[in-house]
Parts: sequence; structure tokens; C-alpha cells
Amino acid sequence: MTTGRDLLVLHVRDERPHAPDYQRLLDELNIAAMRALTDAGWVPTLLAVARRDPREVLDRARDADAVVIMGGEDVDPRLYGGALTYPDSGQHEPEADRTMIAVIRQSLDRRTPLLGICRGHQLINVALGGTLIEHMTGHRDTGPSHFVRTRVDVAADEPDPVAFAVGDDARCSHHQAVRALGDGLRVVARADDGTIEAIAHRDAPMFGVQWHPEHPEVAGGQLGRLLDHCVDRATATV
Repeated sequence: MTTGRDLLVLHVRDERPHAPDYQRLLDELNIAAMRALTDAGWVPTLLAVARRDPREVLDRARDADAVVIMGGEDVDPRLYGGALTYPDSGQHEPEADRTMIAVIRQSLDRRTPLLGICRGHQLINVALGGTLIEHMTGHRDTGPSHFVRTRVDVAADEPDPVAFAVGDDARCSHHQAVRALGDGLRVVARADDGTIEAIAHRDAPMFGVQWHPEHPEVAGGQLGRLLDHCVDRATATV
């Protein structure tokens, strides 16, 4: 278990007057994540990117021992050449996207362990030149629970399948997914319908998962394990 290391946890914003129910959902996920990461021995700092100077965010990411990028609104389609209009497009956050993409590229250059969750997973792909499926169905509950339990199968050639082995207990809530992989990335896991559910950089300690390992019902068993895997990968490839 990692002990006393500084972790920067990035999300989009602390308030959404236009979408209070969505804000409450994200708050619940953030609270569960911070608790699980603290229990795993990290010293996490949660930072909302939308209201911060990008230089401050980059400086704080540079000083951190690891970075986690959380979920949120759809990635701005202009960043990957996607359709500008599509079902359930919602609100985009282009400034936050650009800042987080800069963090991803900086982390790649510095070999800082980085884990992307849902939106963060998609941003890793876009930051490295990949594209997204703008809209899909079957991976998000349209009712009050938001999440669907999804079976995830780890690739047969994954060198450390334990970190991603969640079986049918991946808690998914997404209507977008990775389409074409970005440079240097490989597929780690897929859902039964072929949707890419986890990616990894081939050379750097950078991973993304489309499901929510910070969901309150699974955070204690999934989130710390994934982040520790990033750190182990950083140590192994120095």
C-alpha cells in the first residue's frame, strides 16, 4: 500500500446551477473516491479545473506523485473532430478539457502515474490523438440509479490482469466511448458488446477505465488497486 504520497484529483467544477442533480451525483462519487484513496494511504487533493488558471493546475500536477482525472461532462467534440450535434450532448467544458489534456501530456512526458476515469479515460485518448463515439446506448441507466452493472473482460495479453479484473461488477454510466485509439495506447479490457472499457499507454504509467471504480459500493476494492497499479508500472519502467 502507498503511504503518505501526494495525489492530485482533478474534476471539472464544484457547482452546476443548471444541473443540480448531476452535481449531487458527481459529489457522491468524489466523496467516495477521496475516502477510498485516503484509506489506501494517499494524501489526495481535489481540484476543480474550470475556475483555475491552467498554469496553476499544471504546476500542481507537476508536483504531485500521481494524478487522477475524474468524470464529468462530454469531451468537447471539436478536440477530436467529432460531430458537433448528437443525442444527449449536454454542456461542454472546452477550457477544462484543454487544461486536463495539457496535464495528460505533461504527465506522459514526466512519466507521472496517471489514472483517468470515465471522462478522464476518454480525455487520455483524445489527448493522444484518438477519437470518441459521440453517442451510444446500453451503458447508462436512464432512471434514477444512473449506473448499469457491466461485465468487463480483460485482454488475454494484459500483463497484470488483476488490477482490471472486475468481472461483471463494473459500474458504468456513459453514452460515449473510445473509438480510434490514440498514439501509444492499447486496449486492456472490453465489455461484452465490444466497447473499450480500459486502455493503457504502452510505455508510460498511464491508464484509463470507462467504468466508475470510485462508485461508493466498489471504491474500497477497485480504486486504490488501479492507482497502485499505475505506480507499480512507473517503478517497473524507470
